[in-house]
Amino acid sequence: MTAAEIEKKIEAIQTPPVNIVAAAFSGGLDSSLSIELLRRKYKAKEIVPITVDIGQGDEEIEQSKLHARALGIEPIFVDVKEEFASQWVSMAIKANSDYEGYPVSTSMTRQLIARKVAERAVELGCDALIEGSSGKGNDQYRMHNVFTLFAPGLEVLVPVRDFDLTRGEEELLCKAWGVPVTETLTGGDDKTMWCRSIASGAIDLNQELPEDIWMWLVVPEKAKDKPSAVEIEFAEGIPVSLNGKQMPLAELILQLNVIGGENGIGRIDMFEDGIMDLKSREIYEAPAAKIILALHRDLEQFCLTKEEIMFKKAIDQQWAYMMYHGEAFHPLRYELEAFIARSQKPINGEYKVKLYKGNMEILGRSSPTGLFAPEIRSIKAGGFDQRMCRDAAHIRALPYRVLAKKGRVKYL
Repeated sequence: MTAAEIEKKIEAIQTPPVNIVAAAFSGGLDSSLSIELLRRKYKAKEIVPITVDIGQGDEEIEQSKLHARALGIEPIFVDVKEEFASQWVSMAIKANSDYEGYPVSTSMTRQLIARKVAERAVELGCDALIEGSSGKGNDQYRMHNVFTLFAPGLEVLVPVRDFDLTRGEEELLCKAWGVPVTETLTGGDDKTMWCRSIASGAIDLNQELPEDIWMWLVVPEKAKDKPSAVEIEFAEGIPVSLNGKQMPLAELILQLNVIGGENGIGRIDMFEDGIMDLKSREIYEAPAAKIILALHRDLEQFCLTKEEIMFKKAIDQQWAYMMYHGEAFHPLRYELEAFIARSQKPINGEYKVKLYKGNMEILGRSSPTGLFAPEIRSIKAGGFDQRMCRDAAHIRALPYRVLAKKGRVKYL
């Protein structure tokens, strides 16, 4: 299909009348094309581009500014890096964030971005919002839920979906209309301090991944030959120091991304069940998240009771499910977080780990609130008189005595 044919397809689709439109603008292909579509197709009288800095890095922010200038727009910049780290990532750690192996990240950022765009749109008197989601992905649901909650009544425009555009068609339009594009990998990437999503929904089943797609990760076979020893301290479930130096969570994550990545840690290659229950092969890069979440789970095993651990797994799973499925501002999220936050009071400890060519080994761990009691449990210790357990074992076996007596053995 040619650019002219794509234009005809778009022209044939009826669109709602809009006047002042707030645009979630990242500078990527989708959001850049959306700006041009607002002019050419929607005939918007005023465009209010809003760029939310979620921790994607200076390079990406500068690129978005260059694309904005090329498009003749001046975005409003909203910095939420501290909020994302202190309120969202910190809870993701406490909740052992994991949706089928994915350390929930873009799922959170899309909803935080949507809230900031929606609130600013209402404040500025906009009558519509526009964002660049595909109709085959998850973000359309996340953004729409949040837009509906924080900007009720405003028209929501999703041109890639509503004009049924493929990635190739978008690229042809951008070339024909002079829309700036710097995407080197089909599908692009979505980067936050916590996790980087690579070419979401565009990776084929057995497609080989080139080494140059990674930002932090050095593939294990090319990682440095000398291991790195890292010390991390947790306080109430959150990492508070790295190698003996106290620092804000955002800074600690950024440093650990570099350290973990250069030691071959952080690659995630998985099948993911999206919101529409369709599977996709997803590639993520998350060195700090892989390290922190593994240690946090170990520390919970160290410090929580069996009953707390078993119950919390269900709470954590529900929290990740809601974040992934665009329900970040559902009341239940905050109720789950009340339990999660309370459970983290005793999650305190220090870890020393060795990172080497994609592997992580715990060299040492300590906790002032840990429940490990070798003076009682160890077979090397005489913590209690073992003979006390004789009667307890008989009592625990009573249900099995009844099963045997009633002939239930023959059904087993």
